[in-house]
Amino acid sequence: MLTEYAHNRGWSIEDKYSDVGSGLNENRRGLNKLLDGAENADYGRVLVTYQDRLTRFGFSYLERLLDQYDVEITVINEGTDKTAHDELADDLLQLVASFASKLYGMRSSKRRRIVEIVEAEVETNE
Repeated sequence: MLTEYAHNRGWSIEDKYSDVGSGLNENRRGLNKLLDGAENADYGRVLVTYQDRLTRFGFSYLERLLDQYDVEITVINEGTDKTAHDELADDLLQLVASFASKLYGMRSSKRRRIVEIVEAEVETNE
């Protein structure tokens, strides 16, 4: 959809960035590459389908930062059929999901460290 939108306006596509993860996570690989590209003046426009695909919160900060590098953000589906109540519910669900994944990730990391310590101890005793 983004490619077609760009071609219909005569814009070239320099790079494509994508992330698998939440728009709440500000340390995504694709987002970091996008910001590095802006800093290096690799392009002048960023196309996104929806504003929350780039970042769930703080869009205006990101927009202001990119503006400092003369990069414009174009959101092609700005209209929404959601009520304010629906948007708030979505935001709260995203927050809960983000914190839950961090919590489970910390548990997984702790478990992995324990397994590594036990394995190292077993190898030492063999």
